[in-house]
Amino acid sequence: MILAGGSGTRLHPLTRITNKHLLPIYDRPMVSYGIEALVQAGVTELMLVTGGTHAGEFLRLLGNGREFGIERLEYGYQERAGGIAEALGLAEHFVGGDRVLVMLADNVLENSFAASVERFCAQKRGARVLLARESDPEHLRNLGVPELDGEQRIVRIIEKPKDPPSDLVVTGLYFYDSDVFEIIPKLVPSGRGELEITDVNNWYVEQGTMEYDLIEGFWGDAGESIDSYYAVNDFVRLNGANKK
Repeated sequence: MILAGGSGTRLHPLTRITNKHLLPIYDRPMVSYGIEALVQAGVTELMLVTGGTHAGEFLRLLGNGREFGIERLEYGYQERAGGIAEALGLAEHFVGGDRVLVMLADNVLENSFAASVERFCAQKRGARVLLARESDPEHLRNLGVPELDGEQRIVRIIEKPKDPPSDLVVTGLYFYDSDVFEIIPKLVPSGRGELEITDVNNWYVEQGTMEYDLIEGFWGDAGESIDSYYAVNDFVRLNGANKK
C-alpha cells in the first residue's frame, strides 16, 4: 500500500497547484520512487490512497500500473486528513486477510529494502518497521523516536519527544499482519483529530511482536519541509535511488 494523501502544507507554495507526491524528484514524479522501490522488493499488488482535489492526476500518471511493473493496482480516496492509520484502514478489502506493507510516498531511499520484505515474510506474526539514524537532536524532536532496551528491542515509540531516547527515527515504511485491521477501529483520535500510526506501532510493541531493520544508506522524507525536499532532490540527482 502506498500513501499519497495529505494537504502538503509544509511544501507550500509548491503544493498549491498539485499533490506533493507528484512534485518532481530529479527527473520524475516523487511517487514513482516509492512504486519502483516496492516493485523491486517483489511487491507487485498495490493500492494507492490519495485525497484532495488532485486525485485524478495519479490515474493519469499510473493508469493500470503495468508500465511500472505493477500486476494489480487499485485506488483509494481519503476524504479528509484523518491520519495514516485511517488511510490504512481503507485497504482492508484490498488486503483481504493477508499481510500488508505500507509506504509513505514521500519517503525516498538510496538502497532497496527487499531484504526487509523477506524477513517480514519469515515472521510468524506481528509487525516490522524500518529505522534510520539521525544525528541532529533538533530533528529527532520532530519525528517518531524508538526507545530500545538492553537487548536492543523496541520498548516504545515516542512521537516528537522533548528528550529523544535514541538517535533512531521511524521511517515511513511499516509492515503489518492482518491484526492491524482489528486495531484501527479501536484507536482514539489524537489531539489533531487523526488516527496515529504510532499508536498502531506501539500496540505491536506492547504485544512483543514488533521487529525492526536499520536502513543502510540514505533515507529522506521529501515531504517534511522545503529544505528536506531539496535535500532529497540533490541526493537523488547525484547518487540515484533504490539501488539493488
